[in-house]
Amino acid sequence: MRVLMVSDVYFPRVNGVSTSIETFRRTLAACGVEVRLVVPRYGDEPDEAGVVRVAGRPVPGDREDRLVGWRAMHRAALEAAADCDLVHVQTPFVAHYAGLKAARTRGLPVLATYHTLFEEYLQHYAPWLPAGWLRAQARAFSRRQCNALDAVVVPSTAMRERLAGYGVRAPLHVLPTGIPLGQFRGGDGLGFRLRHGIPPERPVALFVGRVAHEKNIGFLLEALVHARRLCPDVLLVVAGEGPAMADLQREVRRLGLGDAVRFIGYLDRRDALPACYAAADVFVFASRTETQGLVLLEAMAAGLPVIALSEMGTIDILEPGRGAFSPPAEPHAFGNALGHFLSRPTAWRHLADEAPGYAREWSDAAMAERLAALYRSLLGAEFAPIGALTADARA
Repeated sequence: MRVLMVSDVYFPRVNGVSTSIETFRRTLAACGVEVRLVVPRYGDEPDEAGVVRVAGRPVPGDREDRLVGWRAMHRAALEAAADCDLVHVQTPFVAHYAGLKAARTRGLPVLATYHTLFEEYLQHYAPWLPAGWLRAQARAFSRRQCNALDAVVVPSTAMRERLAGYGVRAPLHVLPTGIPLGQFRGGDGLGFRLRHGIPPERPVALFVGRVAHEKNIGFLLEALVHARRLCPDVLLVVAGEGPAMADLQREVRRLGLGDAVRFIGYLDRRDALPACYAAADVFVFASRTETQGLVLLEAMAAGLPVIALSEMGTIDILEPGRGAFSPPAEPHAFGNALGHFLSRPTAWRHLADEAPGYAREWSDAAMAERLAALYRSLLGAEFAPIGALTADARA
């Protein structure tokens, strides 16, 4: 089986969508599925078998992303789909319309993964427009796009419920991105601390992700004020880059946290990121709009306990309470929980013991098998319907 994936984003642009595409592309091969990509060109990326790059220009106000040409993307998708069996759209911009048009022209099934809850994001990027109007527009936009497809993949049960509430009638399949477990084991945590001047004994809380307003990192800074009352030498390490960096640095100064927060930028996923996970004592996360929360599973795979808000896509991960716990969504309560954890590490040792075993239930191989089954179903082969994620399905 050959599947065409079409996306407005891909590596070297690092985010959850790029990670999801590459994870499935790599693991689907073992399921008898060959993946061909049509994605933007960011610079001078070398030619790669199975990857078609489409020229684009920087998005205004966001030089990390690319806006590909409408005609060029449509032409590339149509040509790439010529000998494919199915089209899988990964983003809702030019790629959505190019992938949908290619599939309908070639007479192929088409599905999309709904990665991003735009209803919650747009207000951060267009604050001058009424929030209620923006949310209504985002819902209508998502409903139209999803209902034009043969199926929609969502990464969590909360996202499925939200889209159903929008009026999406296309079949909704809960299927998270799996985790390449081996990639996050055995990181050199001590070496990471030495390179960044962090004493071996200093308690470290870690956030990994895009430094953007929707990640709610400001909440973590407020919580850190309270955590320091129980654990005065706690250090919050923020690994990532993004448009909220300047605002957050100002907030750090306002709260008097200059010696308690370290922004270390983007980390290479092969070596530096696993070492960063290994260097930390706990992973913290406060996003309320996450569709899955892959970084929580990455941290757990590295043996790192998680303290996070149970919101949207993270609920599926946090609900069992294995390797993680979720304080109330209030900075004082979150900070007290973090401070208590770091000041009494032996009392919470069971979380570190539970985390890797729980992460194994979300492996990339298991999720690839489920996605391959969904592809076969759209092509008319017999299969077991894919519904809500269960412990048996994850195992």
